[in-house]
Amino acid sequence: MPTAQGGTLYRGREGMWSWVAHRVTGFAIFFFLLVHVTDTALVRVSPEAYNAVIGTYQTPLMGLGEAGLVAAIVFHAFNGIRIILVDFLAKGPRYQRVMLWIVLGLFVVTMAGFLPRHLMNVFGGQ
Repeated sequence: MPTAQGGTLYRGREGMWSWVAHRVTGFAIFFFLLVHVTDTALVRVSPEAYNAVIGTYQTPLMGLGEAGLVAAIVFHAFNGIRIILVDFLAKGPRYQRVMLWIVLGLFVVTMAGFLPRHLMNVFGGQ
């Protein structure tokens, strides 16, 4: 990559933000899995402690957190497919920006299908 006096010529286009979002969502998913394994292991230590922890998950704040988790998983999955296509298709790098916009479109459509029903459940509109 060509460099300029003050650094690289790369100025944070779509590819960079996709890279950052992929790492952030991957970390968030890893953190969730770590917490999930830990709280599930509580059932062996103390069923009462397990029930108390699970009870705290049934709050609106945690419901919003679940929506964020689903958003992270959906973006990470679609973007992961895009990364595979960029890496393994001969013309992948040429179309990486278009594929990112497709990923974002799929993300919006998927979340638009998920969020209304989920938020109705979270805020009691069952």
